Amino acid sequence: MAVYYINSYDIVDAKLYQEYGPKVYPILQRYGAEILASDTTPIVMEGVARKMNAIVKFPSEEAAVNCYNDAEYQVVKAIRINSTANCTMVLVKEFNT
Repeated sequence: MAVYYINSYDIVDAKLYQEYGPKVYPILQRYGAEILASDTTPIVMEGVARKMNAIVKFPSEEAAVNCYNDAEYQVVKAIRINSTANCTMVLVKEFNT
């Protein structure tokens, strides 16, 4: 069953954050991830939006968790942590009827 990381955060150091995408993408690919949405100009329907919002699909919960815990990702994650604030990252399961 597919799962989705839903991420939202504010970018506080744009120059440092520019390093994140090119470094995280190959790691995501290794775990079969697909970036479904990535947007810094969301349309706010309710609440308060963060600067960056993304939805990343993984083929399984195991793949998503393994990607997050990947040793190479820990270095890349530090770039995200040091260049953003107010981060929310949740992992949700695909809805099946």
